[in-house]
Amino acid sequence: MKIGVLTGGGDSSAINTAIRAIVKRAEKDGHNVLGIHDGWAGLVENRLSPLKEEDITNILYRGGTILGTSRTNPFKISGGVDKVVSTVKANDLEAIVAIGGDDTIGVAHKLNKLPQPIPAIGVPQTIDNDIAGTDYAIGFDTAMATATEAIERIHTTAESHHRIIVVEVMGRDAGHIALESGIAGGADIILIPEEPIDIKDVSARLKAMQTKGKRFAIVVVAEGATLSGGEQVVRTKKTDMFGHAMLGGIAEYLSEELAKNTGMETRFTILGHLQRGGNPTAFDRLIATRLGFGAIELVNQKKWDYMVCIQGNKVIFVSLDNALQVKPVDKKLYELAKKFD
Repeated sequence: MKIGVLTGGGDSSAINTAIRAIVKRAEKDGHNVLGIHDGWAGLVENRLSPLKEEDITNILYRGGTILGTSRTNPFKISGGVDKVVSTVKANDLEAIVAIGGDDTIGVAHKLNKLPQPIPAIGVPQTIDNDIAGTDYAIGFDTAMATATEAIERIHTTAESHHRIIVVEVMGRDAGHIALESGIAGGADIILIPEEPIDIKDVSARLKAMQTKGKRFAIVVVAEGATLSGGEQVVRTKKTDMFGHAMLGGIAEYLSEELAKNTGMETRFTILGHLQRGGNPTAFDRLIATRLGFGAIELVNQKKWDYMVCIQGNKVIFVSLDNALQVKPVDKKLYELAKKFD
């Protein structure tokens, strides 16, 4: 078969590892692979090139994606879907492997539902780790490890200056990075989108720490955390092709409010795209390799409109109807985190 592979949405550190696994398994099974450049934009604009063994040498440990990425949504572009169909036919593609988050894989799902379906499957890749059906998405472990190290480093300056430092991490509408890096990095308070922020409650918890003699604190907050009124802090009213606002700024807002309410000196740090970069962890490389091999198994079985997943350390296949839902954090883990105040 001739298979097209694309990477869409936000990048992460282990995408290239997955591309490598897909190409290696595909060649062994007698398939030809074409790399689609810059996500769904590559199919809209007919930008593809062969992917062979020599193209994937030494990319196992490289961050980013050799194919490039974008947040292009062909269903939001005039004539976009028709252009995708035309490109698929012109290149004799028999299957598409879409590596990305719910937006990227969501397009694959819609293409499978066209009157003349385009066979496509999904591989979960998002540092947010918010895709239902899989315990781990490619890139999450590396992002979490990066955030953990940053939180550790911030401890020393917070303690030296007796400050509250608010650390903002990515995650959009799910708090997986905030929760797990917060626990691993020793944060005092962790704030996630799944539970609205009560400024008075957070301030009271910080004051209680002061009373016990602790003169500094680390507060980790997910970028998509909501205030008690339900609103998120956004940088602009503009949205991308999938309707997402540009989040960011909750840490600065919290820093100002906590300073007013506690009387303590505060600072904030936004980790931002630092969480997407660098070499992938060993765990991420293993996850990406297993998912990449599993993707070709889906192709071999012609099991379209499915996603390859990791559940309980096993590779399984989940229909996109069930997979494309936001996965919230483990509530028991969050309750555990609260006990460290």
